[in-house]
Amino acid sequence: MRSTGTLLCAVAMTILGSSFAVSRLLLGYPTLTGQALRYAGAAVLLGLLAARSPRPGRPPEAGRGPRDLVRLGALAFTGLAGFNVCVLAALRHADPALLGTVLGGTPLLLAVLPAVLAGRRPSARLAASGAVVAAGVALVQGGGHATLAGLLWALGALAGEVCFSLLAAPMLPVLGPVRVSAWACALAVPQLVVAAAVTGEYRHLRAPTPTEAAALLYLTVVLTVGAFLCWYGGVRRLGVERAGVFAGLIPVASLAGAALLDRAVPNPVQLAGTAAVALALVSALGRKAQEPSARRSASRTASA
Repeated sequence: MRSTGTLLCAVAMTILGSSFAVSRLLLGYPTLTGQALRYAGAAVLLGLLAARSPRPGRPPEAGRGPRDLVRLGALAFTGLAGFNVCVLAALRHADPALLGTVLGGTPLLLAVLPAVLAGRRPSARLAASGAVVAAGVALVQGGGHATLAGLLWALGALAGEVCFSLLAAPMLPVLGPVRVSAWACALAVPQLVVAAAVTGEYRHLRAPTPTEAAALLYLTVVLTVGAFLCWYGGVRRLGVERAGVFAGLIPVASLAGAALLDRAVPNPVQLAGTAAVALALVSALGRKAQEPSARRSASRTASA
């Protein structure tokens, strides 16, 4: 089960890392509208998958319904709609390296926050691994440049990335990855539609160009459906604290993709950062975690 979780998390973060180049193709398209289309399509696909898959637990309407629905709505607002709006806004005011560097703090936050919120001491080994990953990411990305607005949007994306895992983890044993993903995508759509109406973005509605349509299709099927299911499947098996270390693969995947497309060899500093990320992953996964996993904690919460 652990090896399966490792593979799922690695695949999910590799897909996410490669998606930033695709997201840049949508900078000229209305942001809120594009994300609403993406999540609407993903919600349909995930709903079809949910209808064909066995139910792992109770639906959110049963027992803890209101609390689960509130959590799912918060997940949609922060980890889906909010994260992607922040990413696209950050790319307008900062280069991808800065965004990747800021998101490199995700492993450290996910190694510490679940334990703090549960009232226990964070694992020193996982926290150290998260810090090494963050340092390795900074080396891979090279820091980057941004305006103050770009930095703030990047920090917003970091908060959304953390919430994407923290808010979902307690519901995975009850609903499973497919249903958590489907509910989150479905709830994100009306939020984005309302935001488009409030901001007046609806005045700029237009059909996407062929390039934008292809980018939206990729983000819908590969990133949203594929990566979401892989990530939540991995978090369910490893726990959010251990799975979080894999976020360090995001910039490594971006670097590898750029090297292949541009036929450019990474510089020694970037290679050193990649090695640091790899060592941190080995450290985080090499021994059985001493702290209770988020998955076991979530199971106790679900049964309460």
